[in-house]
Amino acid sequence: MRWLLRKDGLGATNHFETCAFIRSSPGVPYPDIQFHFLPMAVAYDGNSLADEHGFQAHVGPMRSKSRGCVRLASSNPLDKPKILFNYMSHPDDWVEMRACVRLTREIFAQRSFDAYRGREIQPGSTVQSDAAIDEFIRAKIESAYHPSCTCKMGAASDPMAVVDPQTSIIGLEGVRVVDSSIMPSITNGNLNAPTIMIAEKAADHILGGPMLPPSNASFYTPPDWPGRP
Repeated sequence: MRWLLRKDGLGATNHFETCAFIRSSPGVPYPDIQFHFLPMAVAYDGNSLADEHGFQAHVGPMRSKSRGCVRLASSNPLDKPKILFNYMSHPDDWVEMRACVRLTREIFAQRSFDAYRGREIQPGSTVQSDAAIDEFIRAKIESAYHPSCTCKMGAASDPMAVVDPQTSIIGLEGVRVVDSSIMPSITNGNLNAPTIMIAEKAADHILGGPMLPPSNASFYTPPDWPGRP
């Protein structure tokens, strides 16, 4: 009602307005963990709320090494494909997820949160060991809705490649794939912007227009990253 009448209040925010990209440990060359902070305690899909006041962080690794697959279910083109995400199937993902839990605790333990912080709702202060954290991860981990890289772009000689550099399916004529599935590897950030860029370039290929000049835009790398968390 406040938002409808005055355009303010809780309805005026999407509650994902604060985020962070950080390194899980010293020596990692790029931020490999992403945070979203919310002023509420709610499941990621919004289907359930905590039964008490709270705030939370949604956190996860940026470049999961786990690999799933998309396969045909049958020879019937109307049958939905079989999709196996295969989350947490690589041991490094467990290392990074444990770091996610511990780094979140470290952030929320800062003095700036003293006025707002109560007891730890999840996973709970008694969950400290690797085994206990792993049990919490198994029970609570969710998808962040950013699957990609199931239809890799690459050379025709690459047995894992599905599309060529012009987004055409290798071995077929007149069929292209233009979305985040053709990324050879996941980007170190959300998929929306790079998917738009893929679509813009693919549109030039489809229309037969000139390509934009290649760009190798610079990005900032801290000079002391080898020893910096």
